[in-house]
Amino acid sequence: MAHIDPTAIVDPTAQLADSVRIGPYCVIGPEVSIGDGTVLHNHVTIQALTTLGRENMVYPFSVIGADPQDRKFNGERATCVIGDRNSIREHVTIHRGTANGGGVTRLGSDNLIMVAAHIAHDCKLGDNIVVANQVMLAGHVRVEDFANIGGGAGIHHFTTVGTCAFVGGMARISKDVPPFMIVEGNPAEVRAINSIAMTRHGYTNQHIDAVKDAFKRLYRENGAPMIDRLAGLRSDYPDVPAITTLCDALLAAGDGVHGRALELSRHDDKRSVPSHPV
Repeated sequence: MAHIDPTAIVDPTAQLADSVRIGPYCVIGPEVSIGDGTVLHNHVTIQALTTLGRENMVYPFSVIGADPQDRKFNGERATCVIGDRNSIREHVTIHRGTANGGGVTRLGSDNLIMVAAHIAHDCKLGDNIVVANQVMLAGHVRVEDFANIGGGAGIHHFTTVGTCAFVGGMARISKDVPPFMIVEGNPAEVRAINSIAMTRHGYTNQHIDAVKDAFKRLYRENGAPMIDRLAGLRSDYPDVPAITTLCDALLAAGDGVHGRALELSRHDDKRSVPSHPV
């Protein structure tokens, strides 16, 4: 049987694995599912329609699965799905999805979400991500694997933060962050490549050197239009997946609205998301 502190309130429809631990004064709402080994410290609220996987650690005063802060939300059924082995620190808020965004907010596995970060409705976060203190992710944001977002950064809705990207603290992000790049400032600009993350996650020196060359050609040299520079990179590095990923992301952002590829997924827009992966 799950260990539930006598002061906690658990809805009868909640499903708790045998090794779950629920601390003092937690509130577990209807249609919540919590997997083996997950621990909720004191004063955690899981509001409703939320799934937490295995071995998550949720710290005091976090609120997960709350109603979205979206004026278009009319109480429709929408969920929050969280993977395994995440550390969700104090005062984090993660809201459920909306009908306009596919109906689900999703957080992958092995992520660290630091104090007072906010993950809004319909966000999709991958695996092995670090979101630092007081980061604000607006609705419909996508954060790809191994990204790192510095404290106090604000991410505009429908923005994509690419794989292995680093967003500096207090940055204002209003358009897609390219994979493998370090972005800082207000407004944010690409400053360098995130070679440390690439090394940590198994990219070879050949791939890292190719991305360094791409950074110079895309962000430090004037001359040819961006589309021609991307074509040149594809031609010069046909067998380097990191270059393909970077070029695809930049093309998708260019096809989007205000540099955000996911803007094309709005339900009031008849167009579809571009085929380029982001």
